[in-house]
Amino acid sequence: MYYLFNDLFFPPVTEADEEGVLAIGGDLSSERLQLAYKSGIFPWFNEGEPILWWAPDPRMVLFFDELVISKSMRNILNRRMFKVTYNKNFKEVISNCQQIKRDGQNGTWISNEMIDAYCKLNEEGIAKSVEVWQDETLVGGLYGIDLGKGNIFCGESMFSKVSNASKVAFIALALYLQKEKYKLLDCQVYNPHLESLGCREIDREEFMSILKSK
Repeated sequence: MYYLFNDLFFPPVTEADEEGVLAIGGDLSSERLQLAYKSGIFPWFNEGEPILWWAPDPRMVLFFDELVISKSMRNILNRRMFKVTYNKNFKEVISNCQQIKRDGQNGTWISNEMIDAYCKLNEEGIAKSVEVWQDETLVGGLYGIDLGKGNIFCGESMFSKVSNASKVAFIALALYLQKEKYKLLDCQVYNPHLESLGCREIDREEFMSILKSK
């Protein structure tokens, strides 16, 4: 376990423990967050606790040619039940991700400090959102870190207020990233919802190789 102070530094991801925790401490400055994502690292911690930096092995990702769109989802998309926008209301998306209740969780890991830090990244063009609307009401969305065309989009969190809204956001983002020649969509850690959409785990070494490739 590495302890971070003021220096802008991260240890190699191979130093992470079995759970994937690499370092503790530091801050959520734009410079440190950008260095983290470019290095295959992300923050994940509970409010009131020290910042934990993660580089899990394995890593959950989506390769775009493996995206799964079920027959029922294709029907929903074809019926145009939702409107999708990109990066139009970042703060409302991340705030909804903070507030939404999730099965098996008492609270959220998205603190007000996190919201401020990622909203600053959004102003700098680094953090971006996808919004899903129904009758002019925001009903779903997601946000993450955009490492640029030809690279990787690092998904952070998503929410849904009506059935299938977060899936619509995820599919819309995946199709957009594929069109723009991104390498993959980073989903960080396993969950069955992501697996149903075609995401799978790969070795951290493979993930880092893709991240660092030109």
